[in-house]
Amino acid sequence: MDDAHRRATRLRADEFYGRYANPTVRSFEEVVAELEGAEDAMAFGSGMGAIATTVLALCSAGDHIVAAKQLYAGTLAFLQGPCARFGIEVTLVDGTTPGAFASAVQPGRTTIVMAETPSNPRLELCDLDELGSIMGPFTVVDSTFATPLGQQPLAHGVDLVLHSATKGIAGHNDATIGVIAGEKELIDAIWAYGVLHGAMASPFDALNALRGARTLGVRTAHQTATAQRLGEWLEQHPAVARVHYPGLASHPQHDLAKRQMRQYGTVLAFELAGGRDAVGLLLDRIQLARRATSLGGPETLVCHPMTTTHASLTPQEQADTGVTEGLVRVSLGLEDPGDIIADFTRALA
Repeated sequence: MDDAHRRATRLRADEFYGRYANPTVRSFEEVVAELEGAEDAMAFGSGMGAIATTVLALCSAGDHIVAAKQLYAGTLAFLQGPCARFGIEVTLVDGTTPGAFASAVQPGRTTIVMAETPSNPRLELCDLDELGSIMGPFTVVDSTFATPLGQQPLAHGVDLVLHSATKGIAGHNDATIGVIAGEKELIDAIWAYGVLHGAMASPFDALNALRGARTLGVRTAHQTATAQRLGEWLEQHPAVARVHYPGLASHPQHDLAKRQMRQYGTVLAFELAGGRDAVGLLLDRIQLARRATSLGGPETLVCHPMTTTHASLTPQEQADTGVTEGLVRVSLGLEDPGDIIADFTRALA
């Protein structure tokens, strides 16, 4: 009984009950903490589980959140739906505008400042140094598109870094898992609420994510190189109006990307001049790339954000976040770059 009582009252006892902790999940958390240069990490059943748990662990009714409008649609829906219903006010700002976050902070009331960089789906960036310099509220960065090998927000003074590890970290499209990393005391405080929220990672998904972490370096190196090469090719294609990728000199924040990113990421987006009809033809014609909405895995995946990942947004919200009818998002896989370019050449002909 004494031993059981010690386990029941100890922080994150991994041999007491799976909702509190688990040895395999704990191993994954330790790997992510090391990759991010963090004191500790905590895994969840999904990226949205990580976001919802973190926000509700830190915020109460009457609190205020400043968030970039360039957030994943699910995150925006959570902030504007449940958070509003719980009495948590949210102010959306343009995360690409210098000083926008700090100017929206309400001293003594703002609890969280949240950004996603690079953003989904247009690969827009927020200045990590600027975020890290904000004092008072907790600063949270969704770094899913970059992975820990692309950037380290904590090194810029940010309090928490968050990933949908379903994507690049796990990397094989066979695990659903989220994770946060930061100072141990803060992670422990979120854990204390998290065991009640219940969005815990399963040991099986953590095992698959651990396997993915072992090849993260070689996978992202190949995928990033392919993204750069495809982006440069798409810029020259007459059917393409614009390409969004931080590694391109044409990206409006390319200098910022060079300053805060070590790799430019495995995902790019581009806009077809022919709009939605042209996207439909592209999706009908691709053969090697696959039509699916995830990212970071071994297969190249193509999706139309307006009708899939960002379908929950209103037309005005889609317009505000740059989700146009002709926008296409591509997550590059492990195929030969020449084969992927050949596939798009044929599809866009």
